[in-house]
Amino acid sequence: MGEREQGREHEREHVRVAVVGSGFGGLGAAVRLRREGVTDFVVLERASSVGGTWRDNSYPGCRCDVPSHLYSFSFAPNPDWPRTFSGQEHIRAYLEHVTDVFRLRPHLRFDSEVKRMTWNGDRLCWDIETSSGSLSADLVVSATGPLSDPKIPDVPGLDSFPGEVFHSARWDHDCDLRGKRVAMVGTGASAAQIVPAIQPEVSRLTLFQRTPPWVMPRVDRDISDAERWLHRQLPFTSQLRRGLLWGIRELQVQAFTKHPKQLGLVEDLARRNMARSIKDPALRAKLTPDYRIGCKRILLSSDYYPALAQPNVDVVASGLAEVRGSTLVAVDGSEAEVDAIVFGTGFHVTDMPIAERVVGADGRTLAESWKGGMEALRGASAAGFPNWMTIIGPNTGLGNSSMILMIESQLNYLADYVRQLDVLGGRVALDARPSAVRAWNHRVQERMKRTVWNTGGCTSWYLDASGRNTTIWPGTTGEFRRATRRVDLTEYAVLRAPVTKKAENSEKAGNAESKAGVDA
Repeated sequence: MGEREQGREHEREHVRVAVVGSGFGGLGAAVRLRREGVTDFVVLERASSVGGTWRDNSYPGCRCDVPSHLYSFSFAPNPDWPRTFSGQEHIRAYLEHVTDVFRLRPHLRFDSEVKRMTWNGDRLCWDIETSSGSLSADLVVSATGPLSDPKIPDVPGLDSFPGEVFHSARWDHDCDLRGKRVAMVGTGASAAQIVPAIQPEVSRLTLFQRTPPWVMPRVDRDISDAERWLHRQLPFTSQLRRGLLWGIRELQVQAFTKHPKQLGLVEDLARRNMARSIKDPALRAKLTPDYRIGCKRILLSSDYYPALAQPNVDVVASGLAEVRGSTLVAVDGSEAEVDAIVFGTGFHVTDMPIAERVVGADGRTLAESWKGGMEALRGASAAGFPNWMTIIGPNTGLGNSSMILMIESQLNYLADYVRQLDVLGGRVALDARPSAVRAWNHRVQERMKRTVWNTGGCTSWYLDASGRNTTIWPGTTGEFRRATRRVDLTEYAVLRAPVTKKAENSEKAGNAESKAGVDA
């Protein structure tokens, strides 16, 4: 490399921390960094606004299935949630509010999709290429989230379909579905909200159901003006409400992780919920799961079953196999003529696309490193990727509570990580030891063996291609918080920048001056 090229290399913008993504994880990391006194950081966002999954998912009926007071940061309580389970527009507004209150906008870089992140072992930093330019960072916090890249199945003939086709997370608001024949492919959480929202407007709705979900009623209501006034005037009442919601869910964890048979009672409640709306025995048989409740994500809805019982809805108890023009053919051979297709088929969770763009110390991408399955020390650090942390990493997902609790635990870990780098001093990096990653992952997978997610008799998006559960945390949120309270330096190799000839000569000169001073 010539002198001019070296000069350009060193002129590249450098920051202490680069955060990737501006959803709950990325904004939470930004707030925590500021609280730790770190202001030399940027938040790289591929879109033109904050919000993450709550920006991208704007489909009709979109809302959260975790109570509002639990689905918010503990350090940024919102006394003005309008409903016990808030809609997408309110959660997105909350994230915009957090961005303003904590003065994060100067740190945001919109329309800056990360194309490549490469570890520079000589300079102990990450060289980052984005769609808006290049920079380098001492530390990278990847907060892209597992629900950010939609997955559309490779269906033969789909390219030739003459009508509109889109994923629930990329809703086409220019497409008017009123009076059209619409196919809803998938029966996950998004579909359970979309179906009731569009059913009254479409002429015919065909639901392609590969696996029926368990559905519990959503006990949702408006939060009264008096309640909101109380939470504003006496903030501890909002904290108490959050604490009660958290405690109830902590008590439920044992049934999911250690005693799945106890969930039989919950199944009875779900069956009764179905029976209230589905009177047709044949339809009820189609909608009744054959696996233990909790094995797949439990859905909350009080209008999903009533919508499916309407005369303009057909439930095809089979996946979509082929598209022939405007005719959709199911695996069981049944056919449906439709004008539009909406895919509610989930996301790239166990094969996150960001992993293909991260190149570690040995020249391998994170995707190559994770070829046998995702694993990271305490859900944050991958071996061979120094000073790179992920928020909502492997085995940090939840089946019954708020992911914000897990995010805040990982922010505690991030804060101590930064402190440890400060204590060590100089150009330094921490690289998770492979033995520590293996030990952590072994403990997690051993605990996973008896959970409902592994024993419930279903195939879910929690499992990777080899059948391993690399998504869910097999314990309480309290346990995870204790496990991520501090960084244990024995689990990391400490890397220091190689001493250059110039630095070596400078050190010798300094030592000579010190010696001369002593002799004098």
